Amino acid sequence: MSEDPKDKADRLFQEALEAAGARDPREFYRKALRDLRDVDAEAYRKAVAHYEEVLIPAIASGESDPLLAWREYGCQIAEATASGRTMAIDESGRAEPYSSQTPLERLVLHLPDQKKARAILVSLPPTLSSAQRATFELLVRGKQKLPSQSTP
Repeated sequence: MSEDPKDKADRLFQEALEAAGARDPREFYRKALRDLRDVDAEAYRKAVAHYEEVLIPAIASGESDPLLAWREYGCQIAEATASGRTMAIDESGRAEPYSSQTPLERLVLHLPDQKKARAILVSLPPTLSSAQRATFELLVRGKQKLPSQSTP
C-alpha cells in the first residue's frame, strides 16, 4: 500500500522544516488564502488548484525541495492578492528582488503597489536578525516601535 501523496508531501515538508530549523508557513498561507478568497474568488480557485495539482505532487514525488516549493507557493498567493514586488531582506536589512534561489535565511515580503497597503509576509527565516525584525514590524504589522522580544 503506497502512501497518499498529500500525507507524503506533509511528511517530507515536516522533515525538511525540522532539518533546517525553519518555521512552518502554512498557517499564514491559510490566512492569506482566506483573504484572497474574499478579494478574488477566481484567483483563490487557481491557488487551490495549484496546491492540489502542482505543489503536493511535486513535493511527494521528490521533484521539488519542500521548503522552496512552499515558499514559491506563498509568493504566488501574495502576487495573486496584490500587484507589487516580492523582495528578500538579508540579515543586515538590505533588500533585493526575490528569486527562487533566495537563501532561506532571508525574510521574504511582497510589497503591494497600492499606497498605504501593508507588506504581505511570504517567508520568515529560522531566526530573524534585528534588522529583519524591524522590517517585519514596520512593513507587515505597521508598527514603528519594536516590541520587546516577541516572535512573529
